[in-house]
Amino acid sequence: MSVQPDETDRPWSAPAPLRPGFAPAQAETGPPLLNIANVLTMLRIAIVPLFVAALFVGDGHQTGWRIAAAALFGLAAITDRFDGQLARKYGLVTDFGKLADPIADKALIGSAVIGLSLLGDLAWWITLVICGREIGVTLLRLIVVRRGVIPAGRGGKLKTLVQSLAIAMVLLPLSGWSAGIGMPLMYLAVALTVGTGLDYVGQAARVWFAGGPGRTRGV
Repeated sequence: MSVQPDETDRPWSAPAPLRPGFAPAQAETGPPLLNIANVLTMLRIAIVPLFVAALFVGDGHQTGWRIAAAALFGLAAITDRFDGQLARKYGLVTDFGKLADPIADKALIGSAVIGLSLLGDLAWWITLVICGREIGVTLLRLIVVRRGVIPAGRGGKLKTLVQSLAIAMVLLPLSGWSAGIGMPLMYLAVALTVGTGLDYVGQAARVWFAGGPGRTRGV
């Protein structure tokens, strides 16, 4: 291959130094989409149909399969505990994660309470309160997102924790005194669900009318 004269005669010049405030192009690309936090979120989504399948094997009350369903639910709940922490700690927050994480949470909790109600293990009014709250909060988030962000608060995290514990206790085929723990926990979860939902409405109204920061991007 021949070399053109202008390719050999052109004087070499060092790259221009970066101006203050500018970063290399690769630094502006943000975290990779395929990171540990997003992998955990996608794993949680993938576990949901497996959990539902295990829950409905046979008549839905076979001891072995109920334990398997509870184990799958617990595994998914554990991923919810760590994916957000990893994303914030290591700068792995992505737009995909912001969208997929709440979807995964609602899919897991919603499928669990609906499944338990279909099997007759959980009153439908409890399921309607929990699912109605999540749908309502999602709609509010979409409404106020252009005016401000309502940051996460402890109430939403506590609500999710108690919901998960209550569901796990109802899922497990327990007997004796331990069998009576699930429903009191579930009533506490319902109270937290309603309380944090009302608090979210108040914070959303503050963002909407005053444009001020909220306090509980409740999940």
